[in-house]
Amino acid sequence: MKGIILLNGEPYAGPIEKEKGDLVLSADGALRWAAGKVEIDITAGDFDSLGYVPEHSVVYPSEKNFTDGEIALDLLIGKGCRELVIYGGGGGREDHLFGNLQLLYAAYLRGVHCVMRTNFCDVYCASGKIVFENMSGRTVSLAPVGLSAHIMNSEGMKYPLEDLTLTAGSCRGISNVVESPCAHVDCTEGVLFVFEIRAGRE
Repeated sequence: MKGIILLNGEPYAGPIEKEKGDLVLSADGALRWAAGKVEIDITAGDFDSLGYVPEHSVVYPSEKNFTDGEIALDLLIGKGCRELVIYGGGGGREDHLFGNLQLLYAAYLRGVHCVMRTNFCDVYCASGKIVFENMSGRTVSLAPVGLSAHIMNSEGMKYPLEDLTLTAGSCRGISNVVESPCAHVDCTEGVLFVFEIRAGRE
C-alpha cells in the first residue's frame, strides 16, 4: 500500500496521482494548497499553521517532540504503507527542509521506500545498486547520509564514480549526468541521499 504525505512547504505544482488503495494524509497547513488537488483521507498535526482543526482530524498538541511530518510518517507506516511519497516538503524554511530530508532516512531505516517530490527534484535515500532507468540527460546529485558513503563503481554516468568515498563537508557528488538508458551506481558502504533533478530544472 502506498501512502502520500502532504506537507506545509512549497505547494506542489504538478498533479498528485492517487491510485485505488492509496492513503493520503494532509499535515496541518498543507490543507491550504492541497484541498481540491487530491482526495484526502486523513488530516493530522497540531494545526497551529492552518489556524483551525478540520473535522475528524488526528490532533496533537503544539508543544511536542515530533514534527507534523514525523507524525504523518508514523501514522502511514503504522497503517501498513511500505511506499511513501511526500509532496510540499521543499521550499519555505530551510530548517524544515532539513527536517523533511531526515524523514527519508527515518523511512529507510524502517524498510520503507520514501520519495520527497518537489517542483525541482525527487529525493530519496538508497544503498546498494541504485539504478537510473530511462533518465538519459538528467542530472543526478549524490550526498552521504551522515559522515560518509562509499561508491565502489558506476556505469553510464558522465563523471564515473570508482572506488570513491563521498564525505560530509565535500560537494564531490553534486551535478552528475546520466548518459545511459540504464545507468547505475553501487553504494557498498553507508547510505546516500539521491537527488534526481527534474527535466528542465538543471
